[in-house]
Amino acid sequence: MKFRILLTALLVFAFAKAQSPVTTVPATPTQTDAVKLVFNAVGTELENSTTDLYAYTGLTINGEKFQNIIVDDFFENNGAPKFTKTGANTYELDITPSINEFYNVQQGDVVTEIFLVVRNSNGSRQTRPDIFLPVFEPGLNALITSPERNTIFEVNQSTTITAESSQSADLTLSVNGNQIAAVTGTSISSSYTFPATGNYTIEFAATTASETATNSISVFVPNETVNKPRPTGLKNGVNENADGSVTFLLAAPLKSDAVLIGSFTNWDLNTDFQMNKDGDYFWITVPADNFTANTSFQYQYLIDYDIRIADPFSTLILDPFNDSFISDSNYPNLPEYPTGLTVNDVTLYTYQATPYNWTVTDFQRPDNENLVIYELLVRDFSEDDSYQSIIDNIDYIVDLGVNAVEFMPLNEFEGNDSWGYNPKFHGALDKAYGPPAKLKELIDLLHANGIAAIVDVVYNHSFGQSPLVQMWPDGGGFNAGPTNPYLNQNARHPFNVGTDFNHESPWTKQYVKQTMQYFLDEYKFDGFRFDLSKGFTQTNTGNDVGAWGRRDDSRIAILNEYKSFLLANNDDDIYLILEHLSDNEEEKILADSGFMLWGKMSEEYKQNSLGYSSNSSLQRAYFTSRGFNEQHLVSYAESHDEERIMYETLRNGNNAFSNYQVRSLPVALDRQEAIAAIQYSIPGPKMLWQFGELGYDISINASASNPTCTTCRTDRKPVPFTNGYASDAQRLDLYEKTSEMIKLKVKYSETFNSTNNVLELSGGLVKRIELRGPEFDAIVLANFDVMPKQIAPKYTKTGTWYDYFEGTSSNVTNQNATVSIPAGGYKIFTSKEINTTASSGDTTRTVSNIQLYPNPTQDTFEFNVPVKKVIVRSITGQTVKIFDKMQARYDISSLVTGMYIIDAFDLENNRSSIKLIKN
Repeated sequence: MKFRILLTALLVFAFAKAQSPVTTVPATPTQTDAVKLVFNAVGTELENSTTDLYAYTGLTINGEKFQNIIVDDFFENNGAPKFTKTGANTYELDITPSINEFYNVQQGDVVTEIFLVVRNSNGSRQTRPDIFLPVFEPGLNALITSPERNTIFEVNQSTTITAESSQSADLTLSVNGNQIAAVTGTSISSSYTFPATGNYTIEFAATTASETATNSISVFVPNETVNKPRPTGLKNGVNENADGSVTFLLAAPLKSDAVLIGSFTNWDLNTDFQMNKDGDYFWITVPADNFTANTSFQYQYLIDYDIRIADPFSTLILDPFNDSFISDSNYPNLPEYPTGLTVNDVTLYTYQATPYNWTVTDFQRPDNENLVIYELLVRDFSEDDSYQSIIDNIDYIVDLGVNAVEFMPLNEFEGNDSWGYNPKFHGALDKAYGPPAKLKELIDLLHANGIAAIVDVVYNHSFGQSPLVQMWPDGGGFNAGPTNPYLNQNARHPFNVGTDFNHESPWTKQYVKQTMQYFLDEYKFDGFRFDLSKGFTQTNTGNDVGAWGRRDDSRIAILNEYKSFLLANNDDDIYLILEHLSDNEEEKILADSGFMLWGKMSEEYKQNSLGYSSNSSLQRAYFTSRGFNEQHLVSYAESHDEERIMYETLRNGNNAFSNYQVRSLPVALDRQEAIAAIQYSIPGPKMLWQFGELGYDISINASASNPTCTTCRTDRKPVPFTNGYASDAQRLDLYEKTSEMIKLKVKYSETFNSTNNVLELSGGLVKRIELRGPEFDAIVLANFDVMPKQIAPKYTKTGTWYDYFEGTSSNVTNQNATVSIPAGGYKIFTSKEINTTASSGDTTRTVSNIQLYPNPTQDTFEFNVPVKKVIVRSITGQTVKIFDKMQARYDISSLVTGMYIIDAFDLENNRSSIKLIKN
């Protein structure tokens, strides 16, 4: 006699709101059977639907989910299986003549599940979550059909227990080891009354002469919730105790009961894991023997026996909808979601985790006023959307000379493909880009190169998948209800997306403070950029944009409270940057209190690039023009939010003169160099949106998969490393000039951030900047007109002045003499000869007298001094050629055109890094 146990992981998981709306006839189908799917729409989005219903369906084959989907396009009705309505909210779909033939299963493939989503005709409503129906092996199978696993009963409540077998057999039903019924046949039922609180195991066995099949489930009769004071010093979420035990703390105002479930309970409800109540909190301490050191566990909370959520203070989650689409290369060995055992997001936590071994433990943050920030979206920086790709291309960022990287949101957002401004867990790292250790490796590498790490945080709102919404939802379940202690049912300001946070609530303040502090402690970020900080208000301005931007003392107080908390618990040099964009009165108050403010200048820089004088003044790019007391204005020409200046220039530039076409690529790129010359010469912190240094000219509204799209604003974009930008000599020339300007600013900050300056940035398309420093002065000129100009540099003194980019010098006797600057041209004059051939602070490169020529070159190059080794790297940092012997000439004819970094080592082992353009 052989025994086969039906694993409960194959069952449709159900309790509270989790009962499957679809059942199968027969109850234990095999892949060679015809099957009827019976759908009850009550309680789903499709209840009382007035349209036809369709199935988006496939199989789990050989352990791989989502195989053999009937129609790949979720919204396509043609060819999609259509349900037949059989009554009010009841529907059927026949899978005939068999599962194998219906889904075109290949011979030898093993089917274990039917995957199913039921949707209406336009796909606007559907069943959630995805439904997985078990498909059984041929032979004898046994299944308890009622009640469902983890059903909750009361003391003395009666129910009817039913079960079915696939063949006629001797059938028995037992509860907690006591047999309650026995028959011969294919089905059995018996009533049962639960006499007391506790956990009950229902067992079903079907026995023939040759084999036995069994099935068991657990159901639950809860105890009364105990009121008991919680231990002191707990934080929300997981608390590891000195004795190895773990205390879980859940903030749940207005709730009555909570149960902890997870991998350590086999996802069964258990009276031992009912949580104690202490006012608005629930807590429980779980003994150490439930956990293993340096091993992850998973858990959820069941609240009021009705709402099942991951911990709102999760630091990592598993997502049943999106995790399967995360590549193994991005997140190797991602723990599996407990399919069949629970639904919705679950918290993933590693117990007694081995700490990351940081190599940089004493990083010195660059001064606020000297920051040059590179704003970066991980998804669009590389084809594989990964931290690893940034690590692989780190030289591209280092060589650019920036001293800070600002990551667009990295916290857990809805889906895997996003800008990140649709958060659902503010304290959890999204897994789409890689595991926590890989982000730490990247930040460690940035710090090792003198680059600070800033992360964009989104505390204006959350979305419907957030547990903070789900715990206190409105009637539709997708928005906050009127009693929600964290979120407003109706937004208090214009332009809101998602569900608006109530930042006057102590619950919200606690949530924001704890999740921010976690990112600082765990990942060693150097500061935050606060998205839509103007929304941190309970002042209801409705749709009045003007009123929303006016001074709001309550909003100022909220932001200052967060600042005070962060500075009290961290170094006082962490960066706190606001995307506020309010009236200047409030921005000045916040800047003078220590915040840095985003200084949007995209329209003004665009007009200069286009060659039009209207709205071309750049005066507001400097902090004094806004009345700030300190250099706390982070001005920028582009951010992730604006149409790309190069895109606008190539389409709308001033082409009034036939011999100077602004809309041609070479001219437009040259004008971006002039923008860089001015932007990085205006004192104070600056920001650069990724690939602006290459003249990125693909519209913000386009898509990598649809270049002509005009509505694809947040879609992924083509990556310059693979679309030819990074090998285009003209674009690489812009990269080099941008890099030089950034390095001038960072390396010679006493001059380039000098407040002893004259900024002539308004009154037309000619810009002049005068910077006086303790060691040298600088004059920066740019002509954004479409015709040449004679411009007076207005030298600060007579004597020798150096043209930085020309590499020439002249003796100035007439301080008011003019120089000719072509249309779109620029000049940087310094009263001292300077260079930036090595990034400031770079101690690994020793600049010697090594020079390379010709540059640019087509095939070969040589040096002015003997060198013993030459390494040729691509602009993204990959080594493409090595010469480990001294040669008269170095042949690179086999390399494609583009820019390369040449590392040359002389006979004394000094190293020079030289940019080489190969034509």
